[in-house]
Amino acid sequence: MHNLKEIRKNFPAFEKSLEKRLIDIDFAKLKDLDIQNRDLIQQKESLEKEKKDISKSKDKSLFAKSKEISQSIDKITEKQKKIKLDLDKLLSSIPNIPHEDVPKGKDENDNVEIVKSGEITKFDFNPRSHYEIGEKLNMLDFDLATKTTGSRFVFVKNKLALLERAISNFMLDIHTSKNSYEEISPPLLASENTMFGTGQLPKFENDQFEVKLEEGSERKFLIPTAEVILTNIVKDKIVDLKSLPLRFVASTPCFRKEAGSYGKDTKGMIRQHQFYKVELVSIVEQTKCLEELERMTNCATGILDLLELPYRKVLLCSGDMGFSAEKTYDIEVWLPSENKYREISSCSSCGTFQAVRMKTRYKDSNKETLFVGTLNGSGLAVGRTLIAILENYQQKDGSVVVPKVLRPYMNNLEKISLN
Repeated sequence: MHNLKEIRKNFPAFEKSLEKRLIDIDFAKLKDLDIQNRDLIQQKESLEKEKKDISKSKDKSLFAKSKEISQSIDKITEKQKKIKLDLDKLLSSIPNIPHEDVPKGKDENDNVEIVKSGEITKFDFNPRSHYEIGEKLNMLDFDLATKTTGSRFVFVKNKLALLERAISNFMLDIHTSKNSYEEISPPLLASENTMFGTGQLPKFENDQFEVKLEEGSERKFLIPTAEVILTNIVKDKIVDLKSLPLRFVASTPCFRKEAGSYGKDTKGMIRQHQFYKVELVSIVEQTKCLEELERMTNCATGILDLLELPYRKVLLCSGDMGFSAEKTYDIEVWLPSENKYREISSCSSCGTFQAVRMKTRYKDSNKETLFVGTLNGSGLAVGRTLIAILENYQQKDGSVVVPKVLRPYMNNLEKISLN
């Protein structure tokens, strides 16, 4: 969320800074509501002063007027509440300002490739899709999941369930022992206020799974990513400068309605309502966001290097970036069956955008109170890593070779097959 005090300093500059987003924002309404709100505040303060002066004078002939003033104050208060609600609603719907490094563009076609890494395997047979491989092994069952739950779910069984667990544990071990992240096992439910803090609410409520608990309790949502719960660890806090940077990692199930993806990736595990992801979150001094973004992205690509999977790193254009991000790198892994790269991680710097919403600050070396910087990234999406391994390590006979780094997590199993 944007700081209204900062916006007021140079409103035209704020309007210009969001041009890259290529979306319609009612800046005139924002300005008008802010003026109305401030006018009402001044009126209220003036009337409160007048009432206080009457009280001090102890002039009984003015008591009737004091009562009228109180009624006027009540009316202004009610009017101001409505305007403030409209103002906050509009402010909370405006996305983060893209960093100057971010290319202007409409969608994924305008993203910029930064680097490619790894060799693409040349098969002497037509490579199968991950779901064909999994179903042939009798270790991915989409039909059963449809019967028990519905579409966009899957049963992962036997050795592939072991592989899925191995992937998650391997990633956690690397990020905790080599990359200095603190492992967290967080709640999988988040409150409405927590979801607001990271920007999922109110704008993206249709994508979330709401859970009904006891009547009258605060609204709760299944987390769409561990970013939500990990970032909010510092909500409503003044963080000690000496403790920064804070780096958290968690492996959790994630839940998304995928409301805008009807008809997309209907087969397989690419787009599921429930999936596992290892999430990285950093809390830093606001001047160190971009430096931390490079570090975080390297931590994510380092996993792919160890798994020996081919990938590319892409800088997202302004139109393809997430709501809360100021700059984002996508990491895309090669999928032979599709003959193209697909997203396996997204690493974003959010600057101070989430910190303003969460009211998270720190005092710098000059004792000035500032908002922290927040970052998040997948390190990596577990399901999509499973997909990439199945497709890139598949053999002609339908078996799948286990990447060397994962074998210690799988009782030294070298190959997954029907036998």
